[in-house]
Amino acid sequence: MRVIICGAGRVGQGIARQLAKEHHDITMIDEAPDLIERVQTDLDVQGVIGNAAYPDTLRAAGADSAEMLIAVTHFDEINMVICQIADTLFSLPTKIARVRAGAYLDKANTDLFSRDGFPIDMLISPEIEVGEAILQRIKSPGAVSSIAYESGELQILGMKVDSDSPLVDTAVNQLAGLFPDLQARIIGIRHKSRIIAPRGTDQLQEGDTAYVAVSRRDTPRLYKLFNKSNEDLRRIIIVGAGNVGLHVARTMEQTSGARVRLIEASEEKADRAVSVLRQTVVINGDGLSRDILDEAGVAGSDIVIAVTDDDKTNMLIGKLAKRLGAQRAHVLVNATELVALAGDLNIDAVLDPRALSVSRILTKLRRGRIVSVQSLEDGDAEIAEGITLETSSLVGKRVDYDDLPDGVTAAAVIREGEVLFPTQNLRIEPEDHLLMFYETSQTRKVEQYFRVSSTFF
Repeated sequence: MRVIICGAGRVGQGIARQLAKEHHDITMIDEAPDLIERVQTDLDVQGVIGNAAYPDTLRAAGADSAEMLIAVTHFDEINMVICQIADTLFSLPTKIARVRAGAYLDKANTDLFSRDGFPIDMLISPEIEVGEAILQRIKSPGAVSSIAYESGELQILGMKVDSDSPLVDTAVNQLAGLFPDLQARIIGIRHKSRIIAPRGTDQLQEGDTAYVAVSRRDTPRLYKLFNKSNEDLRRIIIVGAGNVGLHVARTMEQTSGARVRLIEASEEKADRAVSVLRQTVVINGDGLSRDILDEAGVAGSDIVIAVTDDDKTNMLIGKLAKRLGAQRAHVLVNATELVALAGDLNIDAVLDPRALSVSRILTKLRRGRIVSVQSLEDGDAEIAEGITLETSSLVGKRVDYDDLPDGVTAAAVIREGEVLFPTQNLRIEPEDHLLMFYETSQTRKVEQYFRVSSTFF
C-alpha cells in the first residue's frame, strides 16, 4: 500500500518504522530537513521537505496515487487541514489524523468529523490512548500488559513467569487438564528476545512473558498461578501533569476511591492541574527529587506512573521510585532503543504511545473483516479480532493449539456475547468473533481467514 505520513517526529517515525517492516511504500513529509534526512537514512522510506498542508507538497509526495494518508504533525489544526486537502484535491481514500486537544475530542463535537465535517476516517490521540492503557493496567496490577475485550469479560494479560510459579516447565496444552474449571488459555510466549505463538507441547520457562486469554471471573485464579498480587491499587503517584497525567488523574477521581497524588515540575502546569482536579493532591516540584517523592509518599505507594515529556527522566523516576519503596513503576517511553533498558532499571512496565497508535492504524491496513488489531513486542506479534464469514476456511473446524499453522494461536471465540475458549469440541461458526494471536510473519494467513472466498461469487 502507498502511504503518506505527514510529520517526521517521534510518533511519525514510529509509525513509519512499523509499516516499513511490512514493506508498504512510504513517503514522509516534514519541514525539517534534518528529520527527513534521518528517516531516509534510518528507515526504508522516501522523504519530501515541505509543508504538508500545501497542495504542491502533497502532490510531490504522490497524493494522486496514495491509498492512505496519516497526519501526525504537532498541530491538530494542520492535521485536520491536511486531511481536508487530501480529500478535496486528491480524493485520497483513507485519511488518519492525530488530534490531541480535548475540545475537538469532546463527544458533543462528534459532528466535526462526520460526512459534512472534516473528512477524517480515523482519529488517533496517543495521549488519550496511553492514558486508557494506564487505567487498564491499574485494573490488572499483576500484569505487565492488559487488553480488554467484550466490555472486560475477556482479557489478554501479559504475565511474567517467575521461578516460584507452579506453571514453570508446564506445557501449554496441560493447563486445561490441570485446572479444568479455569477459563484461561496461554496464547503467546516471549522467551528472551523471541516471541512465539505456542504449539501444544511448548513449555513456560522462568523469565518468560506469557500472554494469557482469561475470563473476568477467573482472573484472580490466574494471578495466583503466576504468584502475582491482584489487590486493588489504592495509593497512586503520577509524575507529569500533561495530557496523559491529567486524563488518568481525572478518570481515577470519577471511577475510583484511590488516593492519587500528582507531581509536576512546571508551576503553570501544576496550577492548571489544581484548577481541573478536585480530589487529587497536586505537588509542584521535580519528580527526580527525593524530597518531593517522599512528600508524595513514594515509600508507601502501590504504583508510580512517570509520564513527563522526557523519556530518560521517566526511566530515572521509575528507578528511583522503586529504590525508595514503590511497589510498582510504570514509565512512558517513546524511544525504542530505551525500552530494552527497563528491565535493568527494575521498571515493571513501559508505556509506548507509538505502539498504541500503530495498533489502531493497522486495523485500517488489514484486509478482511478484522475489527481490531493490537501490536505487541515492538511489532513482532499481533492480536486480531475478526469476524468469520460463511466462506471462511475455518468454519466447521477446530482451532485448538495444533489445528492452526505454526505461528498462529486462537485466543477465544465471542459468540452472541458469550466468551468461549478453544477445545477439541468447539467448532467455528459463521459470524463468530475470533481472536487470534500470531507472529507477524503470519499476517497474510490470518487475513485470509476473515476474507470473502472467491467461490462466494
